[in-house]
Amino acid sequence: MAVPKNKVSKARRNKRRSAVWKLDVPAMTYCDNCGAIKAPHKVCKACGYYKGVAVLKLKEAE
Repeated sequence: MAVPKNKVSKARRNKRRSAVWKLDVPAMTYCDNCGAIKAPHKVCKACGYYKGVAVLKLKEAE
């Protein structure tokens, strides 16, 4: 069983954990149909298209 040999101070412990909260910027792509910015592999909220196929019927869609 692993047992620590010496006490790890609060500062040293917190320094090690400090980078956990950082998140990467989510990837964004352009919709092939309308050109709006959207998340990849998701339906476009602006026009309702996914991979060139109308998935949602939106009132604002042209």
